[in-house]
Amino acid sequence: MKTHLIGSRRFYENILIIGLPVALQNLLTTSASMVDTIMIGTLGETAVAAVGICALFSMLLFAGYFGFCNGGTIFFAQYWGAKDEKGICKAYGLTLVTMMAVGFIFGILAIFFPERIMAMYTDKESIRQAGVPYLRIVGWSYPLQTLAMAISSLLRSIEKVKIPLFASIAALAANTFVNWVLIFGALGFPKMGVRGAAVGTVIANIVLVLVLYAYCFMDKHSFVTRVGEHYRWEKGFVKLFFTKIIFVVFNEALYGTGQLLLNMIMGRQAEAGIAALAVFRVLEGFVFAFFGGLANASAIMVGKKIGAGEHLEGYRDARRFVFIVPLVTLAIWSVVLALRGPVLRSFGLGDDAFFYAQGMLFIYAVTGTLRTCNYINNNIFRAAGESVFGTVIETCGLFFISIPAAALCGMVFHLPFLAVFAMLYLDEFIRIGILLRYMNSGKWVKPVTHEGRARLGEFKAALAEYRGL
Repeated sequence: MKTHLIGSRRFYENILIIGLPVALQNLLTTSASMVDTIMIGTLGETAVAAVGICALFSMLLFAGYFGFCNGGTIFFAQYWGAKDEKGICKAYGLTLVTMMAVGFIFGILAIFFPERIMAMYTDKESIRQAGVPYLRIVGWSYPLQTLAMAISSLLRSIEKVKIPLFASIAALAANTFVNWVLIFGALGFPKMGVRGAAVGTVIANIVLVLVLYAYCFMDKHSFVTRVGEHYRWEKGFVKLFFTKIIFVVFNEALYGTGQLLLNMIMGRQAEAGIAALAVFRVLEGFVFAFFGGLANASAIMVGKKIGAGEHLEGYRDARRFVFIVPLVTLAIWSVVLALRGPVLRSFGLGDDAFFYAQGMLFIYAVTGTLRTCNYINNNIFRAAGESVFGTVIETCGLFFISIPAAALCGMVFHLPFLAVFAMLYLDEFIRIGILLRYMNSGKWVKPVTHEGRARLGEFKAALAEYRGL
């Protein structure tokens, strides 16, 4: 059975071809956040905490549109496997419309109501005042960020993963240069501090979108530019689309709401802890850079095979990903732990914040490994057409375990900061057994293509024989 889990050389070649460019793109995005945080760190812990709080609102935006994005990926990958180009175009049109609606709503909230947003996340007046001007400017980037994500998701799903990578390189270069000029007032420009970092983010997203569109217009066969085919939706297709993605959207919306509640709890802890948490989120991004590449590869590889009717091979690949991902996560985080001293010092943290940040890194070595394992299971279920089971398990774990535990520890019993932080991941220990069992059952294979549905009977017989090996 171990050989089935390890996989063939071709399996790993596909991961590198699909996943590595995505991982590198994610790494560039994380590097941009790290550059922002290090530069802002020269302005003091309050500035770091303020930008970190604003980043939490950006994460809520991500949760708002990612459900539509992830739901669209189900169709992109499976239609790509079935070679249904019209299906890809229609799915992209619906995905784009729904995602952009979310992007504009969050942009309006950030631009016109930044004070209320900051007050929602923290009761520290100094952090609020520092974050308001940043949020008011960075809100202009939200529709651009959403548009770039929609295009990138489509390109990745059809295995054109290098283009988003190249666009991210250009965006990182623009972000770093503008940050240097405007945060510190270089080259004769005014010294804008955190507002300069916000302007850098907006310009970086403009560059990102322009590079993506430049490629799509040069590619005569690009699905992105076939605008006339994006909105030819039949009633049956729209119903199928929303039936499949509604639970994904529901999951991400509830997850975002749950994270908002957790962040409100953490935003009312010690100010040094809030600054340390902002730095931790940046470092966590390095794990998710590589993990994101694996997650994207799993969705495309499994979804493509399910869409083409190659269910047993898709099932085997899914189990291989579940075996590999936690090992990769633990290995990467071990490197972060080994370098924690100089890395944390580079952010300009004080002694208390440094202590909190170190503690969070050690806690996450265990909880983060479990978390990525749980995520990859749910990600694969969605790619195969099953969007309900993982949603229910994740939502119940968040609202009935982690949020109550964090609220009790942080707001009622006023336990130490690190104890409250550990409660954020308490549900991961419960969910992992349930998700692994469901993964092994194969009941999550629910294709959206005709080719996939036609071979479900064969898969059930083949799976019974495979599991008997």
